[in-house]
Amino acid sequence: MIDINFNDDNAKNFILGREVDSMQERVEHLHVALENKTGQGSDSLGWLHLPSLTPPSLFDSIYSAQREIREQCNTFVCIGIGGSYLGTRAAISFLKSSSSEGKATEILFAGNTLCSDYHAELLQSLEDREVCINLVSKSGTTLESSIAFRLLRSFMEKKYGKKGASRRTFVTTGSQKNLINDLAKAEGYRCFHIPDDVGGRFSVLTLAGLLPISVAGIDIRALMDGALLAEKELTRSSDLALNKAYLYAVYRHLLFQKGKYIELMAAFNTSFEYVLEWWKQLAGESEGKKGKGIFPASVHYTTGLHSLGQLIQEGNRNLFETFLLIDKSSKVIEIERSNSGQDGLGYLEGKSLDFINEKAYKGSASAHLEGGVPNLAITLKERSSYNLGQLFYFFERAIAMTGYLSGINPFDQPGVELYKKKMFGLLNNPNIKKGK
Repeated sequence: MIDINFNDDNAKNFILGREVDSMQERVEHLHVALENKTGQGSDSLGWLHLPSLTPPSLFDSIYSAQREIREQCNTFVCIGIGGSYLGTRAAISFLKSSSSEGKATEILFAGNTLCSDYHAELLQSLEDREVCINLVSKSGTTLESSIAFRLLRSFMEKKYGKKGASRRTFVTTGSQKNLINDLAKAEGYRCFHIPDDVGGRFSVLTLAGLLPISVAGIDIRALMDGALLAEKELTRSSDLALNKAYLYAVYRHLLFQKGKYIELMAAFNTSFEYVLEWWKQLAGESEGKKGKGIFPASVHYTTGLHSLGQLIQEGNRNLFETFLLIDKSSKVIEIERSNSGQDGLGYLEGKSLDFINEKAYKGSASAHLEGGVPNLAITLKERSSYNLGQLFYFFERAIAMTGYLSGINPFDQPGVELYKKKMFGLLNNPNIKKGK
């Protein structure tokens, strides 16, 4: 079984057991549609069995590139935004303490903003470093990434010369003809491809994520093994008593139907920071269509209890919480014993921060439930590559099912494309004027 526990005890006062049971037949029908690729967006389901279909040769090519990169640099700059960025940063941020410290190349990020100060400071910080860069863009036309890549190409060519820069430049894009593929061929960049049937927000377990995650010193085989276990278990049965991802999706759907339009994902471990950001894109871009979709928000507790706690406790009753938890931290810190007792913490002496944090979670969950906020809990066994691989796949399955339950295509993003067209029009992009 997967090392993810799903707890719905604090939602049962809002969603009755018979309501959940009534969804079983529909879930089974949609599960079959996913597996048989007969539902909406069926040409974007490459992520569904990606863990089991990834050949060993892919890891060989990643490790070969990893060695080449590490021999040349101590800093690897990943250029990307959205799905070409968040999954990678989520994994590295979540697992950085388990990477091979002292040996791992530092990973920095570019192309995720149009902020001048960010990129100016980044370029300045690279002056005294040995650098390789990796552009990740499936379409090859994402403005933020393209601009950052131009800035960094210029920097690299000035620093290493044209040939030296080419050896230190890696690109990851779609396999179809695009600007990046043409440029890579012309300049001699090492080129990797993202499967055509995997959308950006589902691409963390493709080369888009696996290459930089590996360069960071993280065990990508363990990451994929975790995802593989989740794939097998969540494919095997659509029974809501067995499939935790589908049960989570059903609760999300039913709570939305009852006017809980916001899902507040709350984490008590700071290592989840970018996992939450990745989840927000996955949920928001997949579900927010045709006037539908839960608004995905996130907060870090206990910090957020001292800023948003009042609103959550007594504000508009239009939200539900999902707590994202870890059973065991990587390191244990205990409150030391003291003879003075002047700080009033004598009652906590000998207790670990994990113990106290758990009570903060349980107290918050109980108080918010009493205040009319249903809450769910998703708990990982530990902070590891293997467990994170499971969580990535768990959320992908759950969000896909929630989208199907809402009657929308979870795998397109027409609203994002519209913003790009409007922006390019304002920037006088000639291709937009020609209708391209």
